[in-house]
Amino acid sequence: MTPSKKLIVEGTKVSIISKADQDYLSLTDMLRAKDGDFFISDWLRNRNTVEFLGIWEGINNPNFNYGEFAIIKSQAGLNSFKISAKEWVQKTNAIGLKATPGRYGGTFAHKDIAFEFGMWISPKFKLYLIKEFQRLKEDERTRIETGWNVKRMLTKVNYRIHTDTIKRHLIPEKFNQKNSNHVYANEADILNVALFGLTAKEWRDNNKNKDGNIRDAATVEQLVVLINLESLNAQYITDGISQADRIMKLNEIAISQMKAMLSNPSVKKLVELEKKSGKGKE
Repeated sequence: MTPSKKLIVEGTKVSIISKADQDYLSLTDMLRAKDGDFFISDWLRNRNTVEFLGIWEGINNPNFNYGEFAIIKSQAGLNSFKISAKEWVQKTNAIGLKATPGRYGGTFAHKDIAFEFGMWISPKFKLYLIKEFQRLKEDERTRIETGWNVKRMLTKVNYRIHTDTIKRHLIPEKFNQKNSNHVYANEADILNVALFGLTAKEWRDNNKNKDGNIRDAATVEQLVVLINLESLNAQYITDGISQADRIMKLNEIAISQMKAMLSNPSVKKLVELEKKSGKGKE
């Protein structure tokens, strides 16, 4: 697995890989910051290290092999004891450490364990490691929020274009406000049906226990497609295309764009980050 992010901790580059919504930091990279000739196996042979790893696995790993762990723990600290990260994972079915082969290989550890390993490097290194990791996560959160706000802004702009086009082409000059609102709602539901498969009222009837409306519950991908559909519908109205033909065209485009969005790795990553941040629907 290719590292997706890097930290610079006191001049040392530390690679990060993400798996199952969890971040794993490279202990192999971190080891370069330690003075002297040391190996990760030197850290693993320490009894305190083994106890810490066992406790972490007990909390986070329901499939942890306690029998093998007990054997390893009984030998930890002895001069004859030595174990590699790969052996630790194989014997105990551990998930906190990952020994990866290949060009970008090495030993990676869950951030909790990586921070503990940082203390073995030096207390100062650990503190800077935590600080840089927190900065990275804050930057990610800010990018997500910024991207989400841009999408909201584009949605509002397109909504205005959409309603202005409806007003110019579908609403007679002496149309009263009550009927005018009906046309707006009707056109909005064309987009709702094309993208979500149901009208706003149908969604409310099916989701009486939920707050907000059909668009508040939309995913990131759906909102991006919705922005496109609003622009297209405005153009179709200007071109004089009938409502029946417009909804068919918009539905075909919605299906095509959603398939493309859902198969795009970059979009998948954005959605994962957005879910982590918990900011997407605020």
